[in-house]
Amino acid sequence: MKILQSRSFERKVKKFAKREKKQLDKQIRKIMDNPSIGSEKKGDLRRVYVHKFKIQAVQYLLAYRFVGEDLELIMIGPHENYYRDLRSYLSGYKG
Repeated sequence: MKILQSRSFERKVKKFAKREKKQLDKQIRKIMDNPSIGSEKKGDLRRVYVHKFKIQAVQYLLAYRFVGEDLELIMIGPHENYYRDLRSYLSGYKG
């Protein structure tokens, strides 16, 4: 299983501190070990899973999906406007 990153995901992770990146890596390993850890969304976000976790006091949401055998990390961010931004990102995505 390969891990693919969207441009949105890459840009957000670049801004993370080292400690935050370590926490994120742990959460990604959890997703790889148990892909159903996140909740599958419905409607226009179907086949997209969202895993919620905390880094320090901030709750983050990590959207991911499966592309064949690979895991694509779509977007990460705090809850505020998350689903709106995710929908707009995916509607502009032609893949």
